Amino acid sequence: MPRSLPLSALGIMLFCNVAWAMNVVVSKIAVSTLGLPPLFYTVLRSATVLAVLFPLLLRQRPDRLPLVLAIGFAITGGSFGLQFIGLQTASPSAVGIVNLSGAPLTVLFAIIFLGEEVRWRRGLGMALALGGVGLAIGAPSEAGDPVGLGFAFAGVLVGAFASVFVKRLEVESVTLQAWAGLASLLVMLPATLALESGQWEAFSAAPLAAAGCVLFAGLVVSVGAHSAYFRLFQTYDANLVVPLTLLTPLLTIAFGTWLTGDTIHWPLIVGGIMALVGVAIIVIRPSRTIFKWQLMRPKI
Repeated sequence: MPRSLPLSALGIMLFCNVAWAMNVVVSKIAVSTLGLPPLFYTVLRSATVLAVLFPLLLRQRPDRLPLVLAIGFAITGGSFGLQFIGLQTASPSAVGIVNLSGAPLTVLFAIIFLGEEVRWRRGLGMALALGGVGLAIGAPSEAGDPVGLGFAFAGVLVGAFASVFVKRLEVESVTLQAWAGLASLLVMLPATLALESGQWEAFSAAPLAAAGCVLFAGLVVSVGAHSAYFRLFQTYDANLVVPLTLLTPLLTIAFGTWLTGDTIHWPLIVGGIMALVGVAIIVIRPSRTIFKWQLMRPKI
């Protein structure tokens, strides 16, 4: 494999980071400013992804399809739905920091279920990351509603738990997205009909803006950025690619401050720095049982 990333690959990673960071802000606008119910927004995103990737479902039925559907739902619709609920009251900046807990939680679940061995450096990284996220969640702040951030953290927890089992699936990443879109639609459509109301009223109040949010999340982020990110692993060493994803939370804070007027207080800054340092330690250290892309998998 090449020992360095060419400018074209760096450009792709910059596009991915910008897309992921902007998606947190776009999702905030969708469920807060536009008032789209969060589970309904999850349905629209899943339906968009499924519409584009549906041909992949017809090629070949994967082995252990129920497990593929369960894991696919957890790392997409299940995780996203909880995060969208959190974004109704929490700021994009704070949610971006909470998403950093995905790396240490993935390692923690790998220790429990896969026998992952962790030495002191990665243990220190886990402690710093989780401590920083805990500070961001617990500190009183206009940007960090504890209830909203609690839902966002629950979404990361669900996604991290499912991520450790992805390695057991013999399914390509893009194909997994297609099956995950189907699973999310099958679960979230009944859920929004049973638990939410005013879906079409909210959508029809600002149809162009709502459609723009959905298309950005479904096409640009899920199909475009996620697929490009996974494709880089077919060519380049994960040690070159994964650390670059640490740019996402920084861009999320910048976009949140710029576009949604997030207020950044010292506890959020200190917590974010602690989490970033901790995650950086985790992704640099090698792993026996998990793919590096699972540590910094796009969470939203």
